[in-house]
Amino acid sequence: MAQGRNRRKGVFARKSRTQWVLIAVLALVLGYGVHFLWGWYGPGPLARQASFIVSEGAGMVSVSQELEAEGAVASASTFRARARLLGHAGGLKAGEFILPPHVSGAQILAILQGREGVMLRLFTVPEGMPSVLVHEKLMAQPLLTGPAPMPAEGTILPNSYDYQRGEPRAAVIARMQKAMQTTLADLWAKRSPRTVAKTPQEAIILASIVEKETGKPSERRMVAGLYSNRLKQGMKLQADPTIIYPITQGRPIGRRIRESEIHAVNGYNTYSMVGLPKGPITNPGRDSIAAVLNPADTKALYMVADGTGGHVFADTLDQHNANVAKWFALRRARGEM
Repeated sequence: MAQGRNRRKGVFARKSRTQWVLIAVLALVLGYGVHFLWGWYGPGPLARQASFIVSEGAGMVSVSQELEAEGAVASASTFRARARLLGHAGGLKAGEFILPPHVSGAQILAILQGREGVMLRLFTVPEGMPSVLVHEKLMAQPLLTGPAPMPAEGTILPNSYDYQRGEPRAAVIARMQKAMQTTLADLWAKRSPRTVAKTPQEAIILASIVEKETGKPSERRMVAGLYSNRLKQGMKLQADPTIIYPITQGRPIGRRIRESEIHAVNGYNTYSMVGLPKGPITNPGRDSIAAVLNPADTKALYMVADGTGGHVFADTLDQHNANVAKWFALRRARGEM
C-alpha cells in the first residue's frame, strides 16, 4: 500500500512539474510576444523631433541602420524583423520625412512608406551624373511641370533637392545651379596655393575628371594631385573619360574604347592634347571640387587600377610599368584577358 501511494505521489509530482514547466514556457512566450508587440506599437527611443532622409533606391537594410544611428529605433535588425511580421506591405518612399518624438516602429514604417506624416519629395543627382542624364531624369519626374532647359555640363551640384508637386522643372534646375555657384564660390575662396586651377571654371573641369576617374572618396585628393603634377609638367592628362565624353555626352559607352577614338583630335580628348579639356565632362560633387582646390602633396604622375575599385600610384614610369604588369597578371588570373 505504501509503495502504491508513493508511486501515485511520484506520478502526481511529475505531472505537477510538467504543468509548471508548461506554465513557465507559456508565460515566457506570452511575455516575449507582449515585448515584441510593444516594441513595434509602443513609444520609441527618439528623444526629439528629427528629419530623416530616404535616398532614392535605398532598401530596408540601409534605412534601418540609419534609423538606429539616428536613435529612432533601438535595433536595426529587430526593426526589420517586426516590419516583416507586423508591417504594412509596400516599398519605402524617397524623400525627407519628419519623425515626431518617441515615434513607434509601426509609425516610422507608415511614415517612410508615405502613409502617414509629412514628406518632402526629393530629386537626387548622384555625384558624377552628366547633364544629359540629369535632364532626362528631371523630364521623367511626373510630379513636376513644364519644360526644362538642358543644363550646361558642370553647372549642377550633385545633391538631393526637395520639390513640390506641380513645381516647374526649370525652377528645380535653377535651384541646383544656384547651389553649384554658391558651393564653388565658397570652396574657391578657401583654395590652397597648390591648386593648378587659375579660374573657378578650370576647377570644375579638372574636378569633373577626378570625379569620373575614381570611385573611392579617399582617393580624390591623390588623383587631383596626380593630374595637377601632369599639368604643371606639361604632360598629357590621358584620362579615359575625356575620350568617351564627345562620343556619348557622358552616357556609359557600353564597350571598350577603340584605338581610333584614343587618337581622335577634339576639344576633350586628353590623349591627343596637352592641358585641360574645353569644358567639364560631368557634374562633379563638392568633394571632387574641394580635392582639386586642395590636392594631395604628392609626386605621383601615374596610376593604374588595383583590382579593388581603387588605384596604385607611381612617381616614375618604371614604377608604373611594374604596377601595370601586376594589374594585367591579376586580370589574367581572373579570366578577364
